[in-house]
Amino acid sequence: MLLLAGPCVIENDEIGFQTCEFLLNQSEKYGFDFYFKSSFDKANRSSVSSYRGPGLEKGTLFFEKIKEKFGVKIITDFHEPSQAGKLTKYVDMLQIPAFLSRQTDMLKAAVINDIKINVKKGQFMSPWDMSNVVEKLKAFGATAENIYLTERGVSFGYNNLVVDYRSFPVMKSTGSSVIFDATHSLQLPGGLGKSSGGQKEFVPYLARAAAACGVDGFFMEIHPQPDSALCDGPNMLDFDMAEDIFKTISMIEELLWT
Repeated sequence: MLLLAGPCVIENDEIGFQTCEFLLNQSEKYGFDFYFKSSFDKANRSSVSSYRGPGLEKGTLFFEKIKEKFGVKIITDFHEPSQAGKLTKYVDMLQIPAFLSRQTDMLKAAVINDIKINVKKGQFMSPWDMSNVVEKLKAFGATAENIYLTERGVSFGYNNLVVDYRSFPVMKSTGSSVIFDATHSLQLPGGLGKSSGGQKEFVPYLARAAAACGVDGFFMEIHPQPDSALCDGPNMLDFDMAEDIFKTISMIEELLWT
């Protein structure tokens, strides 16, 4: 089971190190293939005053420190085609944000150095639309084993998302690995006016259902103190809640494969 997890955005070394250590221990305990995730920039925040992150230069320095200290693999998102090449020295998987999932230049930029690529399905897209995304990536030279597609819910009225569990087998039919974003699927986009709300209390239910559907992995944003996080606190998990979910989904995976 793949686990892509970490704080929403890089805040400081202490939070990053604390979260990475926790997730590394959990991954060893439950047998996850772990990639540490955190964003150097959140370029699509609702408000101009929202915290975006430290930027590309300081972000890559942070990734260097994470790799040196913990030896983990890293995934991060990028927002402009020119950023992709600069990131491949520091990360093991590039992520294309949901709002940019159909952008041809972004998809083309991600296909470099045989790196793994995770594409978040846009909140405005059907699961079968993702076949076009996969076709683009392959046309630019990506191999099937390097393509990951992530379900993160689809817009269902204003400030609300819903997960259609049919999307997992539909996207799996493209030959790509399928990931479930258990925390952003419970985001309420713009729900707090100038920032997003969230319903993290429902994450365990959706995660269990996704595990039972046989997804290849999970994306989760996790923070030692979500209530004081600088971004996406309402839908991030704390360590206790995360560990309960890890235990449950690992049990479900074991049942599926025995």
